[in-house]
Amino acid sequence: QEEVEVSVAALLETLDFEETVEGTYRTRNFDTGERGFTFGGQLLAQFVVASARTEQDKRVKSAHAVFARPVLVEQEAEISIDTLQSGRSFASVSASLSQGGKECSRALVLLTSEEPDLIRHAAEMPDVPTPEELESEPSGANRETSENVRIVGDVDILDTDCIGDPGMQVWMRWPDAGEDPAVAQGLLTHGSAGFLIGCALRPHPGVGQSAAHVEFSTGIIAHSVSFHELFDARDWLLYSQRSTYSGRGRAYGIGEVFTRTGQLVAGFSQESMIRHFPKGVSSAGRENTVL
Repeated sequence: QEEVEVSVAALLETLDFEETVEGTYRTRNFDTGERGFTFGGQLLAQFVVASARTEQDKRVKSAHAVFARPVLVEQEAEISIDTLQSGRSFASVSASLSQGGKECSRALVLLTSEEPDLIRHAAEMPDVPTPEELESEPSGANRETSENVRIVGDVDILDTDCIGDPGMQVWMRWPDAGEDPAVAQGLLTHGSAGFLIGCALRPHPGVGQSAAHVEFSTGIIAHSVSFHELFDARDWLLYSQRSTYSGRGRAYGIGEVFTRTGQLVAGFSQESMIRHFPKGVSSAGRENTVL
């Protein structure tokens, strides 16, 4: 996997849409080393923000996207929002992203209004070092600058010889995020999609993420995120994640996101593809056929 350093500003630009007609938005992409394809985390982040723009009296509660076709970085895309239902407490919308006249991805997004507690409990944050206690080390697996990403423990998901449990904890922040809650949700969503394939590869010798797209094929098939509490994306968030299954050319992973004070603010899950190349032939030089 190519090492690419992406600025927070570049990511924020992809979440700043031009509304062409009501409920339809023109989007931009940036390259994160995905062979000219747009990272799935960016697409779901855009679905989250576009849905929030359409239902401005509510906030996004959950979003589930399926990535049916690759989205090319160099071409603009278009997101269309179709409101299925909008009531006092909830709204449900369908979000579709198209490029070159073809639908590439679709998401179902649930939005909610605020209501008082009847009951309350939440998972506890793992006991890990604070981001200030961790050194900042650049990694091609990080889709942000190393200054804003801190990996807990001696974990390098790019190294094919770095073997360990199929989980990891990562601190992330976006200092220039601003105060818009919808943008904060989009940024959290983007961060939630970047490490679960690496988690699935960790227990298996010789298949680190640096070998992806070279010796075998990987990709995100579907990704879901659920939001529980409001949060400030400018401060550190802990992504605690683990792969719970891999096999039959697929992998599955789940995770939780906590503030530095230990409040659970979101959860996420991912379906991914991790498989041999068709007929065992590498896609080197033919990267656009990798899926």
